[in-house]
Order: sequence, then C-alpha cells, then structure tokens
Amino acid sequence: MLELRRLRVLHGLAQHRTVAATAAALHLTGPAVSQHLAALEREAGVPLLEKQGRTLVFTPAGRLLLSHAEVILDDLAAAESALAAVAGNGGTGTVRVAAFASAARQLLPRAWAGPVSLRLVEQEPDAALEALLRQDADVAVVHSYSLLPREVPPRCAERALLEDPVLLVRAPGSPGPADGEPVDLAAFADRPWLVPTADLSCYAMIQRACGAAGFVPEIAAESADFAVLVALAAAGAGVALVPAMALPAGTPGVSLHPLREPLTRKVFAVTRAGLARRPDVSAVLDRLERAARELTCSGLSPRLPGNP
Repeated sequence: MLELRRLRVLHGLAQHRTVAATAAALHLTGPAVSQHLAALEREAGVPLLEKQGRTLVFTPAGRLLLSHAEVILDDLAAAESALAAVAGNGGTGTVRVAAFASAARQLLPRAWAGPVSLRLVEQEPDAALEALLRQDADVAVVHSYSLLPREVPPRCAERALLEDPVLLVRAPGSPGPADGEPVDLAAFADRPWLVPTADLSCYAMIQRACGAAGFVPEIAAESADFAVLVALAAAGAGVALVPAMALPAGTPGVSLHPLREPLTRKVFAVTRAGLARRPDVSAVLDRLERAARELTCSGLSPRLPGNP
C-alpha cells in the first residue's frame, strides 16, 4: 500500500528538484528523504526515479504516480478545509501571502487587520505562483496583462480582484493632449521610452503594446521601480506606460493619459485547489476582495476623468 507521507515526499521532490532542497522544505534529513523515496519505489513495484548525471529525474511511472499524488494531496487539503469549516476553526491561523510590489503596497495594508494573521513576501507573479505550488505560500496575488495573459496552474483556483488600467505618463507641458485626455501610442513612436527591466512581465507588455501600435520603442532608461520611471518622465527623459495601481502616491509633476485602445492589468488571487475552503484562507481572500473594492472606489488614478 502506498503511504501518504511518502507521496508527500515525492511531490516535494517534484517541486524542489533536489533531495537537499526537499529535505529542507519538509524538515527532514537528506537520508530520510532518500529512504522514503526508496520505500515508495518498493511499494510501487516499479522504478520511479532515475539518475541523469547528478540529477534525479522522474521515470514515466514516476510521473504517473506524481499526477495521482497531486490529486490525492489536493483532495486531502479540500477535506481538511471542509472539516475546519464544520468545526468553525477559522480565524486563528497564519496565512502566507506572496504578492507583487504594487499589490503589496496598495492591497495588503487594507487587508491586514483581522483575526487571521498574515505573513507577506513580495514576489513577482511567476515566483509567487512557484511558491504557491511548492506550498511555501497559501495565496499568490498576481497579475496578467490583456496583451500578455497568464495561465493559472493546474489544480489551482483564482479569485478576481480588480482591473488595473495602464496609463501613459509624460512630462507636463510637453506637446500633446491635455492631462487626462486619451492618447494613441503611435503618437509617441518617436519619443524616448522609460521601461521596466527585461526580467519583468511589464517589459514584455510594453514591447507588445508598442508593436501593436506599429513601432519598436527607443529605450532611454530601464528600472524595476515604477517610481523611478515616473520621476524620469517628470524630468522630461521620455514617456512610460505604468499601471495605475503602481503610480507613486500623488504622482506630482506628470501628465497621465488613458490609452485610446485600452490596456489593462487583471489582478487576481490564486490558491491551490481546495485551500480556498479553509476558513482562514477564505477570510483572507474576502479581505483582499474588499480591499480591491475600496481601492477601485477610491479611484486607482483619481486625477483622471470618470474616477470617483
């Protein structure tokens, strides 16, 4: 008979990739992980892993068992969540949240107060989803652009939080439409561009948006910090595309423009299947949803026409 704890070790190896990393994540020793895997192979009756150089890789049988292990562990998490709900056992735990920078700045402070304690780590969406799958996080707050969709991993559930409009930012008084008026990106094809660093999905979003407008942006500056890009735009160094939620407080000294062909960033929370029914996780998701409504009602960019 296959033992659940050994299936957890197999799943841990798939997430962490090495015996040492799996041991650290599961609070075991390396030899203990190896013993569990060896015992699981004996129970399965077929090789589950094989060495390729110094790396362990899954055999076809190992991948098959792993797919079943993921379903079993998800079902177990769902059962635990349902039992906790029946027992009224929510509201006392600590929920680990991984969130990208502007969500951490704008949403998490609004969602922090409550009976459930939060533990926050700031991570870009890809890293946050990886942490969720490794079970290092309970909730991942991530985003996807309308020009750059992001798929939710298998056996995960999402909850939509808000739609974040992307705005063009430029120096005030420079030739062009008045502050707050919609613009066409093509009108800025000959301007220097201020963009996020290439390792961020925001960089790919700008490349696609400019490409759709018929030009390749001439990059004058790159920064992982939107506040830096906005400050450079205010100084007349170029123009930038910035999600409204990422604008620094007050955004002084710049003109903000919605795009005539709207570009948005969907912000949503992701959990592993079944985990959303755990009362403490459900409470945190509700708090995030309320925080998103408050932020939307207060106006993501209150300077623009049509915002409350």
